Amino acid sequence: MPLDDEAVAEIYREHGPMLRRVVWRATSDANRVEDIVQEVILRVWKQAPEAENLRAYLITTARHLIVDQYRAAGRRPQQAQLVEIAEQDSALDRALDQVLVEEALGRLQANHREIVRCLYYERLTVAETSARVGVPEGTVKSRAYYAVRNLRVILDEMGVTR
Repeated sequence: MPLDDEAVAEIYREHGPMLRRVVWRATSDANRVEDIVQEVILRVWKQAPEAENLRAYLITTARHLIVDQYRAAGRRPQQAQLVEIAEQDSALDRALDQVLVEEALGRLQANHREIVRCLYYERLTVAETSARVGVPEGTVKSRAYYAVRNLRVILDEMGVTR
């Protein structure tokens, strides 16, 4: 049974920008971006999925549409095209991973998120992070441990298995 128009409009407002970013990273084609985003929202409207994680469902549906469009173009992949397809799949996977990690990091406590940013994104040492954040090195290590542990729990809740 299709969702009502109000629910679909809310899904589009909330998740549309994220879907556009993901599809843009995978295709770099503005026309395809809008077509795919609209098709994803149309499928949600028609199918009314009962997904635990709607965001993951939307991203997966977009990925399937991108692959389907590529196949429907009637291309017979030669060796060079196979490499291109593999690179596109890899780029899409990286984009999806980035969206999921950003969402998971957003759920961490601010002090844990700051430690993760310093240690893992900026590649600062424990001593440099300690100086920047203004806490002892032992606290940096402790927060890093608990931040990573919490990230695992959050990603598990989001349905991320790898």
